[in-house]
This record gives sequence, structure tokens and C-alpha cells, in this order.
Amino acid sequence: MTITGTARRLLSGPPLRGGPESLTEHLTRLGPVPTGFAARRAIGELETAGILGRGGAGFPLGRKWRAIAERVAEGGPPAVVVANGAEGEPASAKDQVLMERRPHLVIDGAVVAADAIGADEIVFYVGREHTAAVAAMSDALAVRTAGIRTRVTLVEAPIGYVAGEATAVVHYVNARDARPVTTPPRMSERGVDGRPTLVQNVESLAYAALIARHGAAWYRSAGRLDTRGTALVTLSGPVREPGVREIELGTPLGDVVAEAGGVTAAVSAVLLGGYFGTWAAPADVWAMPLDPAVMRERDLAFGCGIIGLQPATQCGLAATTRIIRFLADASARQCGPCTYGLPAMAEAMERISIGAARDDDPDNLERWTAMVAGRGACSHPDGAAQHLESALAVFADDVASHVDQRWCLATGGRAGGAR
Repeated sequence: MTITGTARRLLSGPPLRGGPESLTEHLTRLGPVPTGFAARRAIGELETAGILGRGGAGFPLGRKWRAIAERVAEGGPPAVVVANGAEGEPASAKDQVLMERRPHLVIDGAVVAADAIGADEIVFYVGREHTAAVAAMSDALAVRTAGIRTRVTLVEAPIGYVAGEATAVVHYVNARDARPVTTPPRMSERGVDGRPTLVQNVESLAYAALIARHGAAWYRSAGRLDTRGTALVTLSGPVREPGVREIELGTPLGDVVAEAGGVTAAVSAVLLGGYFGTWAAPADVWAMPLDPAVMRERDLAFGCGIIGLQPATQCGLAATTRIIRFLADASARQCGPCTYGLPAMAEAMERISIGAARDDDPDNLERWTAMVAGRGACSHPDGAAQHLESALAVFADDVASHVDQRWCLATGGRAGGAR
């Protein structure tokens, strides 16, 4: 996988092809991580920097950290920091790459967070299927543990899309059951072992480590529009150099593709934000800045930085069907929308994609996407509904052709034939 980018902050330093950066290389390049009072100042720097979380929701880091720090300062028990590196999103690889190649930067960020919010425990939560990341983080912690004042553990997250959802993370650390939960209180009040808990994506923590060293002004010196800084993105599809790249926020999507060598085939749609994201027509987004604020105004999401290009000669309905089926199979099955709604949606999409649609399948899909949204025990059905709703709009002509003529416009053949 190509790992590159013209804006290099997280990915600066020695070549990423050589394996994990050693502690000596890391300290020579960046110096020691701030601790004590210097780390406690990090919350103010994060707020001034305006950095948003990189796990998908885009919540401001400074606000999130301060809420927990204030709770601890008011007499609450010591907090817990959970570095979330589960990355169960199949279209994303950024967190794996970061942990594999810059493990000490992730550890630094967790240490800064622990000092800043008043935590006496750090849990590194890494997807067990990401074996290289697990090994890199384990090896890095082995040489760092003696120098970290808090208790540190590494937990291998179970394989599963919902296992990385914040409440599922806490539930698994507490009870080895990676199911999202909605029962109050909030994790910032009672999370791991009933203590205030900060669950933060590993990319977010890595940035926090750099901001603690270099300050908010340094962070804000990058970024082309209102949302400042850089971000990791995962680019896939018919592009000459797919993989993880670091981009300056606000860079037009087409420029990111051009910097990756350009497309190698015609593109019919762009998937933004991953499996919980949305499809968009290339003409609508090619010049669009990859800036969370701009994208939000267009009802699109930057999410965890996924840019998936769909080849024009491959069936977009088949691609959507695979994703909806995956999401149906990956649900926690703890509520009606996931237990019944998502499988029904997947089955209808499968019929349409192979040219065996029932007359009411298109109407049912539109109705079901509206019915499941907002009614689940977590946001899983909402993400699936959003994805499917965008597909029905972007691939509307394909849906009509598959249903009425049993013909696939993308492949130029019978629906359900070569994909």
C-alpha cells in the first residue's frame, strides 16, 4: 500500500516502508513528550487549535478533554484514557498504518491525554485482525512502560464493525462484550470500571502529541479553509497510487487524486466517509474541498477520511449491495432495525442488483431507510440507511434499468452478470 502525501506531519520522518519507527528515532526527531504541567496546558492548546476528532464523528478534542478534566478536578475518581485503534471500517487503513509505523507518537498522545485529564490508566485498544499494528504497539509499549507513570494495558479488540464504536469499546474493556450501549450515564461520567473515560481515536491522539510539542499556531498553519490542520485519508479504486495519504484539509478532492497519480479508469461515483458515508456523483464533488465544514453543508461527511472511487465499468448497485449486506451481518442484533430492517434492505438490494427485483423493492427500500433511521439502539442502522439512501439517488438510472430492463448500465450486460 502506498503511504504518502505532500503535507507531512504525522507521516514526517524516516520512510514508512521500513517498519515501526524506533523510540530512539522518534525522540531524536521530536524530542520528549510533554508531561506534568506542560501536558495539562494541552487542553487549552487543543481548544485554540480547533482540532476535530478523527474517528468519524468530528467532535472537538479540547471540549471533550476539558469535560472529563473538570469532572476529575471536582473530586471524581481518576479517569481512564482509551486509545481506540480498532478500525473495523473495511475501507479505512489509516489507523493501522499510524500504529504500525509511528507507534510512539500514538503512545505520546495517550500520555499527554492522561496527564491533561487526570487519568491513572491508559488502555490501547487495537483490532486483533491488524496483526502488524498489534505487534508494533506491543513492542513499543514494552520499551516505554517503565517511563509511563500510569498503568498501561493493551487490549486486542474483537473483529467486528461495531467493535470500534465508543460505547462498545468501553463495554468490551469492562465485560469482553463489544456491543454498543445507550444506557446513561455518559462515558465521560462512568466508563471503564465506572470511572470517567476518554475514548479517543489513535490519529487524534497522535495529533495531540504534536500540538502539545509545537502549539496551536503550528497546527493551524496548515489548512486551506476554516478547518485547519492536516488529516490522514485512505484512497482506493482506479487510482495510480491508492493507499493512505496525509492531506492538508481543504484540498479539493480532484487534487488529492491528481497527487496520487490520477485515475486509471473512468469513475462513476465517489464514496465519501466509508460504509457509514455517502455516494456522490464525481461532477458534484471533484472540485469540492475536503473540509469537514464544507462537506457538512452539502450533507456529506469527512468521517474517517475515506475516498473510494467506483470504476464506471463496475456495477455500483453490486458494490452497494456488498456494503449493505456487510452492515447487516455486522450489526449487534440488539434491536429491531438491525435484526429485521437491515437484512430486509440487503435482500432487496441483492434482488435488484442481479436483475430479479420485485415490483415493490425500490419503494420498500425508500420506505425502510426512513423507518430504521433514528430507531436503533445505536447509530448502526442510521449509517446503513444513509449509505443506501445516497446510493438510490446517485445510481437512480442504474436502479431503473436493473428493475425495468434487467440490464446493467455499468457493465453493458445482463444485470447480475459480470461485475
